Amino acid sequence: MELIKGQDINNKKSRKSLCSVFCALGSDSEHGGNIYKLAKELGIPESKLIDFSASINSLGISKKVLDAIKKEFRNLVNYPDPDTNSLRNNLAQYHDIDPETIICGNGSTELIYLIPRALKPEIALIPAPTFSEYERACKLSCELRVESYELREENSFRIITDEFIAAIKKLSLNSKLIFLCNPNNPTGHLLKRTDVFRIAEAARKMKCYLVVDEAFIDFHHEESVIKHVQNNPYLIVLRSMTKFYALTGLRIGYGVFHPGLISKIKIFKEPWTVNNLAQKAAIAALEDVEYADKTFGMIGREKNFLEAGFKKTGIEYFPSDTNYYLLKIEVQHAVSLLRRKGILVRDCSNFNGLDGSYIRVAVKSRRDNEILLKEIKDVWSVIPAKAGIQGKGTGSRLKDCRNDGMK
Repeated sequence: MELIKGQDINNKKSRKSLCSVFCALGSDSEHGGNIYKLAKELGIPESKLIDFSASINSLGISKKVLDAIKKEFRNLVNYPDPDTNSLRNNLAQYHDIDPETIICGNGSTELIYLIPRALKPEIALIPAPTFSEYERACKLSCELRVESYELREENSFRIITDEFIAAIKKLSLNSKLIFLCNPNNPTGHLLKRTDVFRIAEAARKMKCYLVVDEAFIDFHHEESVIKHVQNNPYLIVLRSMTKFYALTGLRIGYGVFHPGLISKIKIFKEPWTVNNLAQKAAIAALEDVEYADKTFGMIGREKNFLEAGFKKTGIEYFPSDTNYYLLKIEVQHAVSLLRRKGILVRDCSNFNGLDGSYIRVAVKSRRDNEILLKEIKDVWSVIPAKAGIQGKGTGSRLKDCRNDGMK
């Protein structure tokens, strides 16, 4: 276990300066799912691309959700319910929790930015690698010192519970915030509910807020800690409906907060961020049990297929508990060559804790997965020819060719 990237902001002047820098720069993160940019570069329609960079349910939107959206069209003339009452009541029934503990947002990302702004902690602890918006949200609050808990490749980038708790205990200052993505993005590793509960209890004893982002927990819903929030005033759980239910374009997520905390959060919540279509679509998605069953079956089959293909091709992959894989490969060549073929994968070089040798790929349909494996195999054979090979004993190693001018 190691703490890295400590950023100490010593006075208000430096904080203000740092804030200005980040506000001017905006987000420096290149997320997955930007099919529009690639389509423009290649001069082809977006529908001709295969997007493995965004980990979205490849079944697409369910028929029940589409029907609900169509019925709601006539109500688009009305403002959406700012309190999302109907959706919160359905979510409360689905999870067996109090609807008054739920805040819905424009995707869970809205709440990721809302939390540090409302709680105003002095220091934040964030694993690395993980979802980049946690760190950006903390820095944009202009008051935070950020520490990174480094995950090690030799442990398959898994969080070691005891080490993570020890890192929490080492945090200085009084007001503390921790972000924990479970399953983690981009590694795909899932912490068992018992381990997350241990971390949450340790955070509670130290009066440290713990945000557990369960954006991909629908693939292992039994491991959620959402019901523990009611007994822990320092535990916050975030959920997304854009991954499992493929409601990405509608942007819908929610957070569950302790009754003693939620009023403090609501003060900073902007109104009308969840539109009418998103609210109705989310309710229909929760009720579509058949869609969920089909998803589990499809994901299980396709993960087995992909893992067999990775092994056959010799691609190093990390064990995943969700619908994407972190692969170790020569990223710059792989990403560039795949993009030229209309295949978009997630370049992970801008994740804190990773370098230019990792990509993330989603689990998609059998047809798309077959294409990915074929093209990765072709890319794997092309890279040595382009990059050159340095011999070392009986093995070989690719030269670092990340700065060879390829676009």
